[in-house]
Amino acid sequence: MASILIIDDESGIRRTLASILEDEKYRAFTAEDALIGIGILERESISLVFLDVLLPNLGGLEALERIRKGWPQLEVVVMSGHANVDMAVRAVKLGAFDFLEKPLSLDKVLTVCRNALTLQHLRKENRELKKKSRFAGDEIVGVSAKIEEIRVLIRQAAASDARILITGDNGTGKELVAQAIHQLSSRTDKAFIEVNCAAIPDTLIESELFGHEKGAFTDAVSSRKGRFEMADGGTLFLDEIGDMTLMAQAKVLRAIQEQKIERVGGEKTIDVDVRIVAATNKNLVKECEEGRFRHDLFFRLNVIPIQIPPLRERQEDIPLLLFHFLSGMEMENIEFDDSALRILTAYEWPGNVRELRNFAERVAVMHRGNRLGDKAVTDLLQKTPAALPGTLKNAWGTGVGVESNAGHPFPVKILEMRYNDAKEAFEKFYLEYQLCRNDGIIARTAETLGIYPSNLHAKLRKYQITNGGKNALSEKK
Repeated sequence: MASILIIDDESGIRRTLASILEDEKYRAFTAEDALIGIGILERESISLVFLDVLLPNLGGLEALERIRKGWPQLEVVVMSGHANVDMAVRAVKLGAFDFLEKPLSLDKVLTVCRNALTLQHLRKENRELKKKSRFAGDEIVGVSAKIEEIRVLIRQAAASDARILITGDNGTGKELVAQAIHQLSSRTDKAFIEVNCAAIPDTLIESELFGHEKGAFTDAVSSRKGRFEMADGGTLFLDEIGDMTLMAQAKVLRAIQEQKIERVGGEKTIDVDVRIVAATNKNLVKECEEGRFRHDLFFRLNVIPIQIPPLRERQEDIPLLLFHFLSGMEMENIEFDDSALRILTAYEWPGNVRELRNFAERVAVMHRGNRLGDKAVTDLLQKTPAALPGTLKNAWGTGVGVESNAGHPFPVKILEMRYNDAKEAFEKFYLEYQLCRNDGIIARTAETLGIYPSNLHAKLRKYQITNGGKNALSEKK
């Protein structure tokens, strides 16, 4: 059922239009000025707007510009009782779907409404078809048996509404698989909403997932929909679910079981129809055994498991992926010597496909000429934080530090520590390293890590890191 917003300062027009649209089985929202209307757009999923030109506080044409900028896929029909040709032309230039003169013809209103919604639906279908064709032809790249198995699983899983748990190392493409499942499913014309569970502070996770009502807490100056509501009818992708707190896990379990939620500070129960796809780089069986993940939630999520292999386990795909990335950067004419390709396929790629893409970008930016030999490839690989083949093994086996591109020797003394001490020592080193890479800039470092700046500040206080990460430069082996 399409939702239509009517913004007009005349209460009689609002009531009349809402009544007519509701008779046609549309859901109608009304606002007496543009600022209130924009607030409704921020909270609700609106398909079409009827917008008056002469409004208090914010004029209709100014509101049209703001709506087109904030909601570019939304169609807006402009109305006026003081119309002239110049005004109509300006409205259309600003992106209005149509311009209606008052007094309104109700037949004209319904015709314009149907045409606008039909056009919006066709545009959405076109976007989804492009997404599907892009996935089918380009995105899941590889000829290995493991990748072909994943393609089969994607097609089988997409045909149902069963919950899916995608596991695999960082950088293997878990989000890409989740998007492919959504694009090939019957929910493809609805929203695909992603939540990075590791990047949301514990105090905000409930509001982020379920929304909140105005006044629910200090900063809740208006009501807000949560990710479950945004994904209604579509797919909710819970990335890094293994990092979610036990309290949040309990609330997610209840929402999955009942397909109902309540906003923070609200008393109304809201029905949601959401397909859950979750992903993690952790061993959730082990997490359950050690009490960090709920068994009941694990069994709810793990209906269809999909394990994404690391790049080192599908070496035959490395050249294909590399040329795929280079082609997207308009570097399809570049060639590699056989010895160079052997180095690339022997390298373990600890950062997986993400690291390989970064390497391709480095080739595109830094290499001159259309051919790379083994020396050029080795030089470019040495500019990564990871080690070359054999060097990483050396570090773990003999205690030789691994040099990074920022000059940080990996503190191998960590290997002699007890588990919890080693984990904290490595986290401190890792934060210092990332800070140094980002010139000590908190916002940029937080974006690189995929966490909120407030979370990063808390970790820096915990480890007493105050010099922009420069401690890592002086860390000894």
